[in-house]
Amino acid sequence: MSSPELVLRVLRTQLRAAGITYKVLAERIAMSESSVKRMFGQHDMSLSRLALICKASGIAMEDVLRGAADITPHADTLTLVQEKSLVAHPRLLLVAICCLGHWSLEQVVETYALTQAECIGCLAELDRLGLIELKPLNRYSLRVSNAFHWLADGPVQQYFREHVVADYFSGHFDGAGETLMCIPARLSLSSAQELVQKIRQLAEELARLHQNDRRLAPTERDGFTLLLGFRSWEFAAFTALRRSSAAALPAAPTANYQTGPRNR
Repeated sequence: MSSPELVLRVLRTQLRAAGITYKVLAERIAMSESSVKRMFGQHDMSLSRLALICKASGIAMEDVLRGAADITPHADTLTLVQEKSLVAHPRLLLVAICCLGHWSLEQVVETYALTQAECIGCLAELDRLGLIELKPLNRYSLRVSNAFHWLADGPVQQYFREHVVADYFSGHFDGAGETLMCIPARLSLSSAQELVQKIRQLAEELARLHQNDRRLAPTERDGFTLLLGFRSWEFAAFTALRRSSAAALPAAPTANYQTGPRNR
C-alpha cells in the first residue's frame, strides 16, 4: 500500500470515528458528494486539500500523517552489520536510542554533551544505516516498526550485557512506577512457550503506551526501561550444592523473570 493510500485510509477511519459522512464532508468543503467519493476512491488528494478536510472536520492533520507513518510496514530488526556499526561508536548508539524514543535534535543536544554538528552527523549516519529517514530541518521518521527489537544475542545485546546490565540492576527499583521481580518456577516446555508469548504481548503494550504518550509534553514524560529475561537457569552457586544423584537428573525448565522499568 502506497503512502497516499495509507494517509487516506487513516483519514477515512478518523472521519468515520467522528461521525462525518461523505455527504457531510462535501457540504463542509463545498464539493459534491460524488467528487469527494471519487477523491477517496482514486487516492487523489493534494496536501492543501488534506489540510482543508482536516480543518473542516476538526481532525489534527499531524495525527493523520503520524497514523499513516505508524502503519507503514517497517523492519522489526536491524541487520548484523547495522548493529555492529552502532556499537562501534557509542555516541552513535546513544543517538540511535534517543531516536527510538522520538527525541528531537534539540532535546539530545540539551541533554547530552554533543554539539549540534555532532548530533546532525549521527543522524545522517543513522539515515545511511537505515534506522531513520532524515528530513529537512533535521527532523526524522523511524524506518523500523513499533515492534522493533535488537537482534537476539547480537552486537547491541552483547554490548548491553557487558556494559549496561550491571548498571541497570544497581538501582533500588523503589521509585514511582518502578518494580523488580525474580520469580522461579518449574514449567513444562509448552507452559514456558505460553509465557514467552505473553511477554511479547507485554512488549507490544509498552510500545502502544510509548506511542500514545508521544502527544504529551516532554516535561510530562520520563525515561523508563523494561528489561526482561526468561530462560531455563539455576544460579551456579545453587547448582554446586546439588546432590550428585540430583545433578544427574535432566534439568526441568526453571524461570527467571526480571522486569523493572527504571528512570533514566
